[in-house]
Amino acid sequence: MRALTWQGKKDIRCEEVPEPEIEDPRDAIIRVTSCAICGSDLHLMNGFIPTMCKGDVLGHEFMGEVVEIGSQIVRLKVGDRVVVPFTIWCGECEQCARGNYSVCQNSNRNRELAEKFYGHTTAGLFGYSAITGGYAGGQAEFVRVPWADNAPIVAPQDAPDEQVLFLGDILPTGWQAAANAEVGPRDTVAVWGAGPVGLFAIQSARIMGAETIIAIEKQPERIAMARRAGATHVIDYSQDNVLEALKELTGGKGPEKCIDAVGIEADGGDVLHTLFDRTLTAMKFETERPIALREAIIACQPGGIISIPGVYGGIPAFVPFGAAFQKGLTLRMGQTHVNRWADDLLRRVLEGEIDTTFMITHRGGLEDGPELYRTFRDKKDGCVKVVLTP
Repeated sequence: MRALTWQGKKDIRCEEVPEPEIEDPRDAIIRVTSCAICGSDLHLMNGFIPTMCKGDVLGHEFMGEVVEIGSQIVRLKVGDRVVVPFTIWCGECEQCARGNYSVCQNSNRNRELAEKFYGHTTAGLFGYSAITGGYAGGQAEFVRVPWADNAPIVAPQDAPDEQVLFLGDILPTGWQAAANAEVGPRDTVAVWGAGPVGLFAIQSARIMGAETIIAIEKQPERIAMARRAGATHVIDYSQDNVLEALKELTGGKGPEKCIDAVGIEADGGDVLHTLFDRTLTAMKFETERPIALREAIIACQPGGIISIPGVYGGIPAFVPFGAAFQKGLTLRMGQTHVNRWADDLLRRVLEGEIDTTFMITHRGGLEDGPELYRTFRDKKDGCVKVVLTP
């Protein structure tokens, strides 16, 4: 079958790889009908996430048709249309019982490796390096889904793929970002980054009743989408000083709720700070560029909450932790517990409350994947979100 594979830093290829097979009675095989390129896939492409192996099949946003099931599968049946969350979870461990699916204690088959990096294991993830289990991803024609009776979300047969595809990652990630920030009526919410997760965080904050939603972005097409999603104000960080603009918009108080929807590969309007971080990462003195996180901590109103859906994988430098401490800030972060939110979000999508398709700008087949990865990375041609059809 064809699949997009990681062949080294900045080297993504469409290649023939073996088709997956049932390996455990709790497995299912999915024929992929749609998949997407996620912003966090770019972190793999650009070498920011460790333990990638040559030939790894990429992709953790995908959906399709169940074509084969293991002997112990009860809930799913052949022919079901399913959206597959990026997190793999067992449903049996203490963390799964708490609904903390992204830190399942059993699904990472490279648990010892994760413990060396993070102190404890995380859940297994599709297409996201050996440190999260080394599972083949969904930018392929077929995928093996372990513990398949747990995570997959059964979609209505008449719902178009593009309407429900993002339930597997970026929609619940944006929703969890707003929920972690405890967004409520009369809140002022600042969202760093109007990529797909940031756009869903903006929509979610609007639904949760935020009075003022400030998007921080520089790409014109993303600024327009942020306004469409519900942003009441936009700060173009290529033109304005973010911290000064936030003070002006909030009467000097700062936003109560801040969402860092950027993560590892942030840049900023301050050329010197951006150059500083790029130099440190090039010299291996830090593993990411936490520009958005630094600004969020400084900008956030005392007693406020910072929610971090943007991916971090290693050691950021010069994060102003003293400011977070002195201001009594609450920081919440982590991979998304997709199934904690999935049923409610599916209902909201089907009822039209949440718009899931407006951000899709580029479509193609797997053979177009390598070039579309570069287009997405470089934000060429107004690229915001890529959907692929195997």
